[in-house]
Amino acid sequence: MPSLLIGFLAAGVVVAVAIGLTGCQATRAGYASAPYRVVRTDGKVQVREYPELRLAETPMVGDDFMRLFGYISRGNSGSQKIAMTTPVFMTEPAGSTRTMAFVLPEGLATPPSPTNSAVAIRRMGPGRFAVLRFRGSRQGPEGEAVTRLRTWIRTQDLATTGVPTFAYFDPPWTPGFLRRNEVMIPLAEPATDPLR
Repeated sequence: MPSLLIGFLAAGVVVAVAIGLTGCQATRAGYASAPYRVVRTDGKVQVREYPELRLAETPMVGDDFMRLFGYISRGNSGSQKIAMTTPVFMTEPAGSTRTMAFVLPEGLATPPSPTNSAVAIRRMGPGRFAVLRFRGSRQGPEGEAVTRLRTWIRTQDLATTGVPTFAYFDPPWTPGFLRRNEVMIPLAEPATDPLR
């Protein structure tokens, strides 16, 4: 009898994990993502080219996520509902406050002005980035991921032009081992391009 109970419990765990995996994948797949073109892949590192992106951005002070969520949930001059996209970007410019940003949908011709003065609309210029995908919660492998990506960039003799940006693709309830996280470092465009 105990072995039958163990079998039922094991089957229940397998079903619960399968449902969780499917739910996380479906949630992520339900959002449009920032477009990019992969120029090169080397293991877990990609070199990508991003077009110009428009972002709704706020300082990471207080309830930063809810300020951005408020903007896309009609907290704007047009009282317009704006679709959520992925990823959510987090950047810590040298000497400045860390920021959080939502990528605005490609089809949004003119973003409405935020009604909250702590939210700003800005353009992220087109560019090339070295990108490393990693898993885990936000307070874990970020530093290790930056170190690994910087090491890869050095071994490739590539020049960088800015600070790392973290990209998060999953809602906060997603278990760390299922999360898609990325660190992106902008690269300089060389006079002759060995990656083309």
